[in-house]
Amino acid sequence: MTTIHAVLLLSLASTPVLGQVPQPTIPDAVVRQGKLSFDARATTGSFTGTTTTLTGRLQGGQLSRVRGWVEAPVRGLTTGNQRRDRDLNKSMQSDQYPTIRFELTDVAGGGAAGDSLNLALHGRFTIHGVTRQATVPASIAFHAEGIRVRGTTPLNLKDYKIGGLSKALGVLKMQEEIVIHIDLLFGAAPSQQAAAGSR
Repeated sequence: MTTIHAVLLLSLASTPVLGQVPQPTIPDAVVRQGKLSFDARATTGSFTGTTTTLTGRLQGGQLSRVRGWVEAPVRGLTTGNQRRDRDLNKSMQSDQYPTIRFELTDVAGGGAAGDSLNLALHGRFTIHGVTRQATVPASIAFHAEGIRVRGTTPLNLKDYKIGGLSKALGVLKMQEEIVIHIDLLFGAAPSQQAAAGSR
């Protein structure tokens, strides 16, 4: 068993409510795999955009003090319709603003739900060159292979000055309200795994 696996399994025995001692201890970690998606509605029907191209890092410590970031390239988002994907990149101005980023600045909550903890992830989204405060309701679960983080939050495209939502003189229109979903697995960086394996 690697060091990070031992730390994660020991975390399961910790008290899962923030503000109580001991809190789960989170090791430094990077995104090993994951998915970012959004649900949207348009005149022609509902659709989903998805990417599995994500990078990110957690700076570990007691759960309430964990900080980090996750980033995804706009051009990685696909909706299953090439014309709509081109419109998405045009509206998002992906050449000028190529990434979507969330920076974690605070963790609150900590109610237990089975083998998971329900949390509020406070931070900042930077989308289309605009940075705004945001809170993402999320759950985290500890597994041998890493820490799984899942969250969902609404987002208004107008808040990020994203235009181009109406076409054909308003006949075709995308709603400005979308719902963002994240599903991430954080684990040891390759260098950490190599170091642990050499012990």
